[in-house]
Amino acid sequence: MKATILKTLKKIELDYNVKILYACESGSRAWDFPSKDSDYDVRFIYVHKTEDYLTIDPIGIGKKRDVIELPINDLLDVTGWELTKALRLFRKSNPPLMEWLRSGIVYYQAFSTIEQMKELSNTIFAPHSCLHHYLNMAGNNFREYLQGDEVKIKKYFYVLRPVLAAGWIEKFNEFPPLEFPVLLENLVPDGELKDEIGTLLKRKLSGEELEMEPQIQRLNVFLNEEITRLREFANTLKTSTPESTPELDLLFRNTLDEVWS
Repeated sequence: MKATILKTLKKIELDYNVKILYACESGSRAWDFPSKDSDYDVRFIYVHKTEDYLTIDPIGIGKKRDVIELPINDLLDVTGWELTKALRLFRKSNPPLMEWLRSGIVYYQAFSTIEQMKELSNTIFAPHSCLHHYLNMAGNNFREYLQGDEVKIKKYFYVLRPVLAAGWIEKFNEFPPLEFPVLLENLVPDGELKDEIGTLLKRKLSGEELEMEPQIQRLNVFLNEEITRLREFANTLKTSTPESTPELDLLFRNTLDEVWS
């Protein structure tokens, strides 16, 4: 599959006249709980030629899009962000982008930009921003998927993972790991709840179809209580973020020199 992904990335470079700096897996494969029918969620960061930035209309305005999205098929979901867009989001400690940088499945990496971003990520990390992102995701998924007498069981993971990610931020004051088993092992005490989650995880990883089943009350109570508790914690945090624009401006200019000189 990696060969297909690399071929797709090379075609993007040729079709759009850009250079790709980094490409990784996002979604359930990176979170370490793929289903047997999971597609490949490929995310990448790319840069245009220098002259494309030296215009009166910046990238992202009008027809100058700052995103490349390929049509989704049964196997591949491929989306990329242009570098200045990525760096503006990075400045805000954008959780999806922070996850890309920490993905354990890297398909491609070139030049020094991504390593420099990784080095900066700890100082740019904003706990309040990431907490609110994960708690909003957890709350929305909880309301949408887990309220009936019967629920789609696999959707529990799409609430559990952001809840545990938020719990990791609370406990360690750092950006959480992507892998769900790591979050589970470190944040849920041994006992019936952990055993219940572990059983669901084994079923999902084994390829068992986790369709409509009776709601798991113990899990619903845990998730509801944790979302409420962590929201209260998030509201106590300072909302300021470090000023990183000069460093990121320099990183952008250096990337253009490195890639296109």
